[in-house]
Amino acid sequence: MQYFSTNHRSPQAAFREAVLRGQPEDGGLYFPAAIPQLPDGFIAGLDARSNEEIAFDVIRPYVGRSIPDDKLFDICRETASFPFPLVPISDKISALELFHGPTLAFKDVGARFMSRCLRHFSSEREAKTIVLVATSGDTGGAVANGFHNVEGIEVIILYPKGRVSTVQELQLTTLGGNVTTLELRGTFDECQAIAKRALADAELQKQAFITSANSINVARWLPQQFYYFYALKQWEGGPPPVVAVPSGNFGNLASGVLANISGLPVARFIAACNANDVVPEFFETGDYRPKPSVSTLSNAMDVGDPSNFVRILEMFSGKTDGLKARMSAASISDERTAETIREVHRNYGYTLDPHGAVAYAAIADYIEANPDTRGIILETAHPIKFDSVADILGVEVTAPDSIGELFTKEKSVTELDADYNSVREVILKKAK
Repeated sequence: MQYFSTNHRSPQAAFREAVLRGQPEDGGLYFPAAIPQLPDGFIAGLDARSNEEIAFDVIRPYVGRSIPDDKLFDICRETASFPFPLVPISDKISALELFHGPTLAFKDVGARFMSRCLRHFSSEREAKTIVLVATSGDTGGAVANGFHNVEGIEVIILYPKGRVSTVQELQLTTLGGNVTTLELRGTFDECQAIAKRALADAELQKQAFITSANSINVARWLPQQFYYFYALKQWEGGPPPVVAVPSGNFGNLASGVLANISGLPVARFIAACNANDVVPEFFETGDYRPKPSVSTLSNAMDVGDPSNFVRILEMFSGKTDGLKARMSAASISDERTAETIREVHRNYGYTLDPHGAVAYAAIADYIEANPDTRGIILETAHPIKFDSVADILGVEVTAPDSIGELFTKEKSVTELDADYNSVREVILKKAK
């Protein structure tokens, strides 16, 4: 499999090169030159396959010969080593719980897959690899956990000061070792811009081998397809579901659409956004206009210029008619998010996190307008990760044992201005 840049000005790359580079030199994103199609009978046979077998069969065409099959299967087995239950909430809406991994967030899937790919590739190299990641909440914790103490790899995490929850911050800042955490006085968009600038800095790349662990990296992005297949494996007959995806940087939704184009049956996707409504406005006006991000209850979705939306546009050759045939978009306010958390808890005894609540509100509106449909929301993080949930419900959220352990650990973090040169200096120190 070859990958081209969405800006169409860089040479194509095989999977290994695309993963190690993270981003093409022209500032675009890597995209597969051909979208594989599922073989006949694959969907009908999901029940008979283990999760690791599904993962292997889905990802193998994208990896090609960059990793031997036996090693790739081991990577898939380690990636999908925790449950992905589809839990009914109401008679029409179920939640695919993606928070049963080590950091209680959906990003454990991509981070575990990518870390193991890099572990394999780094064994072939002598130079140290710098993994640079900007996070609005869950990405950093998943990456830090996935890469912690992996030989030959240094991790540098950038996160916006005051814009992540207490638990998220502890997951970012308490590992130490090969994980360096930088708290930047700025927004997530500024953190992401600094990370992208470092990846495109040719002079820096001569002194430090840097790759990205954000969803701009194909090894983070592509394996997110897995859990859409796991959802269909548990779907109880009838027409294909509508799937509502909490959407911030749009990597998760882009992977679902990719799986759909490959042959996974989904009736429609809903891009469930918070007040950061660049994409819902695009659906209304046809104009894509990035804007500064605003802070919301669903903080991991506070993105004003979502990087991965260009991949979705690439799938439809930039034509909005094809896109709108498969996808809708909605913007949900903080007030509606909080009310949804209360309503679902009161009516069904289910505790949503703020991101899942945005998806639930969006799909509930869709089902109200289309009463013959049923659907799935992606519950992307455990509600304990968000300080707001207990405040909204007026009751404590039951915490997994792993969360209690976080509060006993010492934080290690450096606060900096959102300044590229300051971050660049840290990168150069870690590359030595």
